Amino acid sequence: MLFKASSQTLLTIAADPKHLGARIGLTSVLHTWGSAMTHHPHVHVVVPGGGLSPDGTRWIACRPGFFLPVKVLSRLFRRLFLEGLVRLHEAGDLAFFGDLSELADTGAFAAHLAPLRKADWVVYAKPPFGGPEAVLAYLSRYTHRVAISNHRLISADAGTVTFRWKDYRIKRGERLKVMRLPTFEFIRRFLVHVLPSGFHRIRHTGFLANGVRRGRIEAIRRLIDTERKPDQTTGEDGSADAHARDPRRTCSKCGSAMRVVETFIRGQIPQSRAPPWEDAA
Repeated sequence: MLFKASSQTLLTIAADPKHLGARIGLTSVLHTWGSAMTHHPHVHVVVPGGGLSPDGTRWIACRPGFFLPVKVLSRLFRRLFLEGLVRLHEAGDLAFFGDLSELADTGAFAAHLAPLRKADWVVYAKPPFGGPEAVLAYLSRYTHRVAISNHRLISADAGTVTFRWKDYRIKRGERLKVMRLPTFEFIRRFLVHVLPSGFHRIRHTGFLANGVRRGRIEAIRRLIDTERKPDQTTGEDGSADAHARDPRRTCSKCGSAMRVVETFIRGQIPQSRAPPWEDAA
């Protein structure tokens, strides 16, 4: 339901002519844990900066630095998520245990949801800080891993497990802390994040949906003109000369065509080193 409510929210608001007015695509990744292995289910969504026009003939780009209004997204997501919870409860698909057992009653469940309908929900939407590559690198650390990696474990015996965790509530100062849990509690927290067999942690929607992705992406690439213009200088074999009319790819010292020796994320230290000007020429 978390996947459904979040994707439906984005697709609906993006399609609204008052906002983007386009059919978008998105990739959603489920993340269920916090650093201390607490139950913290949330979905990260990666969205291209635009979408297809309703008739599929144009690529509609979002404004620079702005995709969709977060307040509008937050209100719609709140409504869709709470409506989904009510439907699941009415269908008997929700189970409650321990201190929450009383929520199995319809009236008690409705009373529990009532204040949530008035609370401000927050959809966090920002451009990628380190570029698209940094976002994908961040998400890839969670897509096929478990709730805790071995390097965070400090010690373990029959009664206690000790591990490192990061307290993100601390805005300034040292976030890295050490936690000691009874072994049974550590195992309980770990197993909370084991997904059912066949459950898909990564899901693609809109023009990135599995059944239509290949054709839609090919069409989008044509629409945004990612291919070289036909009037570019071409080589003897008819292929476009990538360096012919781009002065940025010409060495200012010798006039020769430059070549890419390394790509790296903003802020990352390059592994290779450019030669001195005298040697480069």
